[in-house]
Amino acid sequence: MNTRIIMSASALVMAALGLIASFLPQEVLQYLGTDPTGMAPVLVQILGALYLGFAILNWMAKGVLIGGIYARPLAMGNMLHFFAGAMALLKGLQAGQQNSIIWALALVYGLMAVLFGLIAFRHPLAAKVAGQ
Repeated sequence: MNTRIIMSASALVMAALGLIASFLPQEVLQYLGTDPTGMAPVLVQILGALYLGFAILNWMAKGVLIGGIYARPLAMGNMLHFFAGAMALLKGLQAGQQNSIIWALALVYGLMAVLFGLIAFRHPLAAKVAGQ
């Protein structure tokens, strides 16, 4: 499995979400149907900072050998983030938040959770040996 592509893709997704949340917090809250007053915009900006931090972590680690015991904390952190995010998005969809952006995010998060799960629990060289 080519972890460079997966790490790059996750970094780009998180960077996009981080930039949107950091620079357009009022617009994000309005789109979600929430009043953009008080501490809500600040919390969205902090969420954006979190996404940007995770994005740069993944971007800078895209060339590292990942899988099995190699860079396990990185793989597990990504897997947990994407799995928990996918479950939260699916719960929101089940509660009636039928929105095409939410559906798209749920699909991306679900796919990334599966990919990072495979990365975390497979030996990185097993794919090369099986492919020969």
